[in-house]
Amino acid sequence: MRGRDRLRALAAGVVLVATVLTGCASIPDSGPVQEGDPITADVPSDVVYTPKGPVADSSQERILRDFISAGTGPQDNYAVAREYLSAGFADAWDARASVTVRPGGGATTRVGEDELEYAFTATATLDGGGHYVPATTSVPTSLGYSFVQEDGQWRISDAPDGTVLNPATFQSIFRAHAVYFYDPSFRYLVPDQRWFLARSSTSTRIASALLDGPSTWLQGAVVSAFPEGTQLSLTAITVDDGTARVDLTSDALSASDTARARMQAQLLASFSTLSTITAVDLSVESTVLDVPDLGGAAPLRDPTVDARPLVVADGVLGFASRSSVSPLPGLGPVVGALAPTSAEASADLSVVVVGTDRGALRVGADGSSLLVDGRAGLAPPTLDDAGWVWSVPVDDARAVTATGADGVPHAVTSTLPAGSAVVSFRVSRDGARALVLLDDQGESRLLVVALLRDSRGVPTALGPPVELAAPTGRPVDATWADQLTVASLTDTGEGSLVSLAEVGGASAGSGQPSGSATTIVGGNGPSSLRVLTAEGSVLEPRGSSWQDTGVVADLLATQR
Repeated sequence: MRGRDRLRALAAGVVLVATVLTGCASIPDSGPVQEGDPITADVPSDVVYTPKGPVADSSQERILRDFISAGTGPQDNYAVAREYLSAGFADAWDARASVTVRPGGGATTRVGEDELEYAFTATATLDGGGHYVPATTSVPTSLGYSFVQEDGQWRISDAPDGTVLNPATFQSIFRAHAVYFYDPSFRYLVPDQRWFLARSSTSTRIASALLDGPSTWLQGAVVSAFPEGTQLSLTAITVDDGTARVDLTSDALSASDTARARMQAQLLASFSTLSTITAVDLSVESTVLDVPDLGGAAPLRDPTVDARPLVVADGVLGFASRSSVSPLPGLGPVVGALAPTSAEASADLSVVVVGTDRGALRVGADGSSLLVDGRAGLAPPTLDDAGWVWSVPVDDARAVTATGADGVPHAVTSTLPAGSAVVSFRVSRDGARALVLLDDQGESRLLVVALLRDSRGVPTALGPPVELAAPTGRPVDATWADQLTVASLTDTGEGSLVSLAEVGGASAGSGQPSGSATTIVGGNGPSSLRVLTAEGSVLEPRGSSWQDTGVVADLLATQR
């Protein structure tokens, strides 16, 4: 299962968790690009809302209330909702411009003889490009509406574009889909989540979003295999016996053989939430393209790690079971002897970056160690796949540094807000993004930023931060659960709390570990998260609760 399903499984009954079941991936984590097994997912919603048109002689208040309710019916371009609008305004209203999610009721206030104001507290908005933005404030949203009489009946003559939906309706008629781009090395696929109407031409919407490029916050950190300017040459994608036939404009003819294979892989990954598509054929203005096999150069999507917890116990770093710890060759005793406060291992287990009281150290499998950042008061340092060590002082979010294997530090231009303490800074496994947990005067702030690099791959800057729904309580730690889902650990004053949030999606609680939890690390999805308590117990989720694994450790390390 992918992130949306795990979020739902760990927080059953929480509103706004997307119900897309993404099943098996169509793009493997290694090996050649190939057709995948059918995915039993993304079936159209069984719920079809059929709102009714205006009732004769309705008041302005009822017209407004029923118009908002009619936003549940997107059929025929929201034809029923347009019946509530005046003849001069019905065609001008853009229903698809945005969606505002409103969990509670709203209050209507008269501000003029023919004007009403509708106020409510929103939990999220969705823009016309399908970008989901959780609300980060409880300040009420106010929308203004004007009215006019036509043939003796009140109609709305002016209204904000977009619709207002409650969470249950939103999750019934919209679905989340990750559009995939590449990290600059083309080794990893990076998700860019969007939301589209469940009953629209979803494959066409996905492909169009992919060809239009990444979201603003990801620009500069990810790349596309499609030549610039490439668009769909036909208005819709056809699907024949599981194969999506994607016809492109002539711009695509400039793509090399390798680029064509990457284009196909990019599309197939982006279609992975659609049960009707298991393969992709590419053509340019009806001429079929020959697409070679990527073979061993196939990109990785949501790479996995060893299922065993990586810990420091009995003076060594290693993989733990209930009865023993298997030291990492060449690394285990060295790391253990450094009195680590944090540790993060590279994907191939050849390098570990260690946080200590004297700074961040890079430890190699040959037993060598190098102090890469000796500044006092660092947040736990983190690695990326290219071997850069990222570090930032807790008390200065603007002072981000990336240090290469040569030990040379590079200052990174930071976009993180000044004045908040940095609790966690974690680079994603694709190396294109970082998760940041901040302490803002005892309150938690959860951000994701893109990592920008120059043409040589040297880190240069952080992209504009995207703020996720803030978890409740004082921040303790945060981690990537998978490439779309992050997990945060907070202290509510009544115990520890684990919360999940999708990057570009919903948030949900994930239970309360017993004891005082100090660390959370990711594994292979939300069901593989692990928490370390102050007493040294390693816990893992079991349904809606957290259970003791029987592993006892001094430190819980992160695997990339």
